[in-house]
Amino acid sequence: MSDFDRNASLRWGTGVARAGTAEYDQGLRSYMLGIYNHMTLALAISALVAVGIFMLGRSSPVVQALYMSPLRYVVMLAPLAFVFVISFRFERMSYSSLLMTFWAFAATMGLSMGSIGLIFKVGSIVQALFATTAAFGALSLYGYTTKRSLSGMGSFLVMGLFGIIIASILNIFVQSGTLGFAISSIGVLIFAGLTAWDTQRLKEEYDVVSSNAEMAAKASVMGALTLYLNFINMFQFILSLTGSRND
Repeated sequence: MSDFDRNASLRWGTGVARAGTAEYDQGLRSYMLGIYNHMTLALAISALVAVGIFMLGRSSPVVQALYMSPLRYVVMLAPLAFVFVISFRFERMSYSSLLMTFWAFAATMGLSMGSIGLIFKVGSIVQALFATTAAFGALSLYGYTTKRSLSGMGSFLVMGLFGIIIASILNIFVQSGTLGFAISSIGVLIFAGLTAWDTQRLKEEYDVVSSNAEMAAKASVMGALTLYLNFINMFQFILSLTGSRND
């Protein structure tokens, strides 16, 4: 899902001339900080919803309705529907409506992930969360600070992402533990690479949007969505690899 709109910058036109170095650096820092702030708040919303589901307990009628009835398919697919809506309509949406839709998406994702607390032990979830946070932070910092262009790895990572999606769909039917382990292992590597690549790409796209405050604000939300999806997918793959399931 993290490949939702990687060519959005092409629709925003060509880059603009940079302002003075100090002004440009300050603007870039504010832009990237806005992306990380939006992403962090979205993760917090998702976590609160997921924790709320966990606190209800497996025997709760609400939990049984959400995850043990046909309604579970709606819960599973709703976040994907939000991603498509945001990706294809963000140019026609105002910043405030785009941001509210992003928060609604985060809440829906938290609802979709609520079953994790019913499947895995809390200690395993916390360990996977800390591991993901540390890895994401290091990789994003690398993508932001490195002078080496990471554009060459983009096509490879996107192809790998599609391969993971196809393999995951296949494994729904074959239920192979070996294939599942391979998918999770490769998935961690792919989203690790995407985190660094997307961070560098978002940094470079500031040149495109810096001359328009509304465009920059909307781009920060789209950037937050990209990094949010990278974080969530990396977390899920790490948890799948290292998590201990409830008896």
